[in-house]
Amino acid sequence: QVQLVESGGGLVQAGESLRLSCAASRRTFGIYSMGWFRQAPGKEREFVAAVQRSGTTLYTDSVKDRFTISKDNAGNTVYLQMNSLKPEDTAVYVCALADTWTPDLRKSLGYKYWGQGTQVTVSS
Repeated sequence: QVQLVESGGGLVQAGESLRLSCAASRRTFGIYSMGWFRQAPGKEREFVAAVQRSGTTLYTDSVKDRFTISKDNAGNTVYLQMNSLKPEDTAVYVCALADTWTPDLRKSLGYKYWGQGTQVTVSS
């Protein structure tokens, strides 16, 4: 069983930054990709960003040029640097881990393990 522990959420004003972290209790060779999804009240969960073991990254269009996903050298901790935050970024951000190849990293079905989520609130 893999555990994902997230941290870094909080309340900020529009235009400010936050950095989320997610640490996985799994060694690098067992990780194909790690990603972030978010879910706002009354909305469906949506893909935010992902990073593959190779270092290749993928973002949803609404966060490109504002968010940066990265991983540490060990490969089992992923970060989401969020700059120029907007009120519409308010959501619970959830970390996810895929331990096998998945055809589309934007689809939640490709991820086997999920964190508990961390709240990000952006005030206007």
